[in-house]
Amino acid sequence: MKKYSLFVAVLSVSTVLLAQKPAKDWHYSAPSKKNMGISVYEAYQSAAAQVKPQPIVVAVIDGGTDINHEDLKDVLWTNTKEVAGNGIDDDGNGYIDDVHGWNFIGGKDGRNVGADNLEKVRVYKKLRDQYQSISFDSMDYDSFTYANPNYMVYEGIKSEIESTREGSLQGMQQLEKVLEMLNKLRKESGKDNPTAADLKEMKSDDPFMNGLAQGIAKAMEKDKTNSSFEAIYNEIQEGYKAMDIRANYQYNPDYDSREIVGDNYANSSERYYGNSDVVGPDASHGSHVAGIIAATRGNNIGLDGISDAARIMVVRVVPDGDERDKDVANGIRYAVDNGAKIINMSFGKGFSWDKAAVDSAVAYAGRKGVLLVHAAGNSGMNIDMEPNYPNDSLWGGQVFAENWIEIGASQPALKALATDFSNYGKNNVDLFSPGRDIYSTIPNNKYEYFNGTSMAAPVTAGVAAFVWSRYPNLTAVQMKTILMESGTLVKGKAILPGTKKTKIKFSEICKSSRLVNAKNAIEMAASMSK
Repeated sequence: MKKYSLFVAVLSVSTVLLAQKPAKDWHYSAPSKKNMGISVYEAYQSAAAQVKPQPIVVAVIDGGTDINHEDLKDVLWTNTKEVAGNGIDDDGNGYIDDVHGWNFIGGKDGRNVGADNLEKVRVYKKLRDQYQSISFDSMDYDSFTYANPNYMVYEGIKSEIESTREGSLQGMQQLEKVLEMLNKLRKESGKDNPTAADLKEMKSDDPFMNGLAQGIAKAMEKDKTNSSFEAIYNEIQEGYKAMDIRANYQYNPDYDSREIVGDNYANSSERYYGNSDVVGPDASHGSHVAGIIAATRGNNIGLDGISDAARIMVVRVVPDGDERDKDVANGIRYAVDNGAKIINMSFGKGFSWDKAAVDSAVAYAGRKGVLLVHAAGNSGMNIDMEPNYPNDSLWGGQVFAENWIEIGASQPALKALATDFSNYGKNNVDLFSPGRDIYSTIPNNKYEYFNGTSMAAPVTAGVAAFVWSRYPNLTAVQMKTILMESGTLVKGKAILPGTKKTKIKFSEICKSSRLVNAKNAIEMAASMSK
């Protein structure tokens, strides 16, 4: 890799760190052209909200949650029938020591799945075992592919998987060189975390090192959010780790995490496996989701979650890779059976291994009156045209789950309300919700801004919990109706996600053409509950 490219790589990371963030609670305000909030403050002041809320259990099916976080530890669902740490299934539900939830991607020996394959890699591996030794001697290619339609799927993803893995391996090598350069800068400056002034004063025998030092110093001086050399170094180090995960786990067809879990993966009906470690090796995403919904209100630390009555049940099924359908199905069933009224699912993928198992669990949740809130995904694509799993289309579209609500991600400005990354769909995305620069909890009593439909879904789930806790006589289908029909109507055009300038009517990318609105929702619920 050329030294110039290394220089660009470092400075590009520095530039990212300069971005200004909005107010931590920007989305709690009433909607305006420049700040399309969801009226959380107004909702709490509404006469309709002056009803004593009842605790409501919200299951966060995700990658794990920090149950010891200062802003989360007091809002957790607790299984009072279970004695923590005694190694006995006290309540007889099949899950030992499930005090705050369950982990379906852990083993009985206490080990946990961290990174895992993408679903298309699992599909590729299955088809590779079937087709890699195929000979066309007795049948021409066209006849063979007609008789074996899955072969075309195999051919279609084979080159992508192989090239992506190779590119990730090369990326690791490149970022390793960048880190070497930064370590050399540290050594020559004599400091582990040199300031901009330290770098500007540094003199090296290598002209490239002098240029790199001056470039980073200039970037740091422009930063108004107190970026540092250490922050830049850590960002590049995180990039290296991400490449490592892509190359050796997500896109590696020879890696199999189920050796850790120890289940019979082929048996979709198997339910009792995993362990009670609901935190897992990386609880950042799940903790952020949980905080959006229910971070302790009024404690003057961190943030106030949207709901003041939600109790977070932690269900771990999502690795650093694609979740498995068997685990998702079991996660839904566990949440339903243990009292969840709302299930937040901030995950998704482009392939499904065992959709029937998930469909069955979704239908089960529907029969039990549980609302499922699902993030639409972050690929900037039309999910009316391209599949995104899981979804509300059950058994090939023969039935649609009425208790399922699909959420796209919005940002502050009305003129560009849909984020550039959000998936969309006139038929399949029900509602939009704030998903840009959302501030919430992350592990070790810390807080951070995240982007994604993964954040938009829990904003909606939090509103649902706020409303439903006050009007528990409503059904899940009524709650979905309230959320969709009470939202702020978006009449104009928005920039089509995935493009920079293409404008389209908001009604063409969202079924309700609305942005969730907490005040309108609580008032509609009060009226409907009568």
